[in-house]
Amino acid sequence: MPHLLLVDDDPSLREVARYALARAGHDVTEASDGKQAVDRAKAGRFDLIVLDVSMPELDGFEVCQQLRRDGIDTPIVFLSSRAEELDRVLGLELGGDDYLTKPFSPRELVSRVKAVLRRARPAAPPSASATVEAAGVRLDLEAFRIWAAADAAGLAAAPTEVKLTVTEFRILSVLVKRPGRVYPRDELTELAYPGMHHVSDRTLDSHVRRIRQKLREAGCDPIETVHGLGFRLRDER
Repeated sequence: MPHLLLVDDDPSLREVARYALARAGHDVTEASDGKQAVDRAKAGRFDLIVLDVSMPELDGFEVCQQLRRDGIDTPIVFLSSRAEELDRVLGLELGGDDYLTKPFSPRELVSRVKAVLRRARPAAPPSASATVEAAGVRLDLEAFRIWAAADAAGLAAAPTEVKLTVTEFRILSVLVKRPGRVYPRDELTELAYPGMHHVSDRTLDSHVRRIRQKLREAGCDPIETVHGLGFRLRDER
């Protein structure tokens, strides 16, 4: 049973959301403010966090920043009354995996949560190797772990483990499996966000930018932009 952390300062909304998520088969722990959310996220193991943006003192964006900075890569679905694209992109750039605008139906919340959890546990084909590597990046597809080598020639030179969110992992895994192949934005979006029809090019770009930043911090820069088309992983064969 997936264990969720539900964070919102509105007790009425928390009650409705908790009931809907519990009926859908989720174990739900609640938090009523940002500080409580950070403390509980650090103390427990959650499969996903449903996180309100507009909270006093410590808002949802700040909570997400703290968790990602501390290496907690639990998937996050933001809830917000802010419908502007800028806020949605900001939430995703900070490390969120989805963004749901209020008011929303309990059914839509459950659907979005299930979609993110499904992306977090992709079913690999039986014949697929658990590990893939290219351009100095190695992915363990079963353990959801990534290593990057500063030495572009291979992984022999003390690879560094890189922490990515679920969405970032899926995007990178698509690119690593076919180095050198150019993925147009619409195709990469479909492969990395299966079943999600509200994802824009700008959302995809923000995630790719975060992946690049994390890989560069590990001394690896394998993703190339093909202007007017999309993205590819550098092919070093």
